[in-house]
Amino acid sequence: MIKRILMTGDTVGGVWTYTLELAEALGAYGIHVILAAMGGPPSAGQRNEANCIPNLELLASDFKLEWMDDPWRDVTESGNWLLDLEEQYAPDLVHLNSYGHGALDWQTPVVVTAHSCVLSWWQAVKGCAAPESWNRYRAAVVDCLDGADLVVAPSRAMANAVKEHYGMDGCRVIPNGRCASRFRRGVKEPFVFTAGRLWDDAKNVSAVAKIAPRLPWPVYCAGSTKEVSDRPTGTPTFLGHLAPGALADWYSRAAIYALPARYEPFGLSALEAAHSGCALVLGDIPSLREVWSDAAVFVPPDDTGALADAIESLIADPAHRESMANNAFEHALQYTPRRMADGYLDAYRSIPPERRQLCAS
Repeated sequence: MIKRILMTGDTVGGVWTYTLELAEALGAYGIHVILAAMGGPPSAGQRNEANCIPNLELLASDFKLEWMDDPWRDVTESGNWLLDLEEQYAPDLVHLNSYGHGALDWQTPVVVTAHSCVLSWWQAVKGCAAPESWNRYRAAVVDCLDGADLVVAPSRAMANAVKEHYGMDGCRVIPNGRCASRFRRGVKEPFVFTAGRLWDDAKNVSAVAKIAPRLPWPVYCAGSTKEVSDRPTGTPTFLGHLAPGALADWYSRAAIYALPARYEPFGLSALEAAHSGCALVLGDIPSLREVWSDAAVFVPPDDTGALADAIESLIADPAHRESMANNAFEHALQYTPRRMADGYLDAYRSIPPERRQLCAS
């Protein structure tokens, strides 16, 4: 029986949101989660979010993750920290949400979730294989996946990427989930909304910014712009980083949410927008097609003309826009934290009994 899980979490991006949703959902099954946060110290807002989850114990650190610049000393030190935590807390299972530590000498069964990776990101965004400077990263990921008892991906597309780039077959697919009650369908206003770091070529928020002057509605962009020196001026309106409550408010008022992503293994922001009653315009990539089927409008990520046409078409046709928003909302309801937690519990329990007994002995 699983009662205690040592879980790692990334404070930098959407993995943080996923981790908190999963931990809270596992609480309904009486599972206590020890969350070892890496990638940088959690912000005050992140600490507050974690403190609101009664079955979650947050342990903070400032260790770099394996995809960051010059990370390897930190990866070694954080590995030692995690092994110490395993000894201290005696978890029934270790759930890793990054690739630096799967090959450690764990005494506990290990599950790794492959949320994304540099090699598949590079292929999707740059259109070519990652350079040799990433060979050490690739080797670390292979070792991590080989060392795990089970590997999970949030979409079949990501599972295929893991197989293609690391030779790892047999990933179990468990879609992410988001609690619909965290969002609301407000009175829709005539504007287009997008969210993501402007400098992130994977999310491709810059494409929405580029077409903003052409659109008859204003465009609002949430997310960091601090690493962009030549960001567009005038339109759209850049909102900067928004706290979860403020972000939910913008979703609730936006009629259209645009995310013409080049790379997005699942897409939590699109799920949040759908829960908020937005019509979705998304990048036409395998993962987003898989997640959203016919409940979104899809455009080639690098075709800004097609992106503008799709948004203009929704603006010009209120009935179609409302229909697409309703389709997205109904479709989103299947991606619940409960479904995600049930999937992970099944995955945890699928680890062969002899492995669990060996670890417990």
